Amino acid sequence: MRNAFRKGKRFITGASCAAMLSVMSAQAVAQPIKNIVLVHGAFADGSSWAAVTERLQNMGYHVSAVQNPLTSLDDDVAATERVLARQHCDVLLVGHSWGGAVISQAGNNSHVRGLVYLSALAPATGESVTDLLARLNAPMSGLTPDAQGLVWLDDASQFQQVMANDISTRNVQALAAVSQPIALTAFQGKITHAAWENKPSWYLLTENDHALLPVVQEKIARQIHATVYSVNSSHLSMVSQPDAVAKFIDTAAKSFK
Repeated sequence: MRNAFRKGKRFITGASCAAMLSVMSAQAVAQPIKNIVLVHGAFADGSSWAAVTERLQNMGYHVSAVQNPLTSLDDDVAATERVLARQHCDVLLVGHSWGGAVISQAGNNSHVRGLVYLSALAPATGESVTDLLARLNAPMSGLTPDAQGLVWLDDASQFQQVMANDISTRNVQALAAVSQPIALTAFQGKITHAAWENKPSWYLLTENDHALLPVVQEKIARQIHATVYSVNSSHLSMVSQPDAVAKFIDTAAKSFK
């Protein structure tokens, strides 16, 4: 797709490579990444990755999409770790939106070689999503929980306005129908160690995002010293721009060769 996404300033040059010991020497040999694990955000489920999954599989990758319970940071990290445990070699871990907080913690897994953030949150060590957004002068607002403490975005009109302003109404209705609520307290869960502090990261900035404003995304990307690309997309770039997102993930994975 011509001009589907654009590369921004590179904050990290090069990447750490996994190594295996030779019988004769300790020479490190770079290994390409073939496993991609995708972590969805709030108000979504693993099916939001369907179009990107198909494209990555066609490129030869083994792809797994996590189904987050969205009940707490710890619960979502545990769900991601269960999927990581099933991978037989190194992984590129990808998180969208709230999923960025999840991969920032789960990314400490030894199989994870790099982190990819799609319009995602990336709290620092000791920080929650609520803390992060307050520090960036973008405090959370308009999130009213129900009696069970869950926040919903299942009204198709609101869903389109916030998440999917470049997606057809018909498709938005389908997305809203499977939209999953998130526990408001999940945003208060703190990262014990942010994996992006010692692993290479990439960030896809969505320029027409009404859920996480581009200026906030840019601050997050700079904080994590990411290699940054941008795409003219709503918050749900994996749905509206699957070709661009798949190419972006492929670019990150190939940087390890």
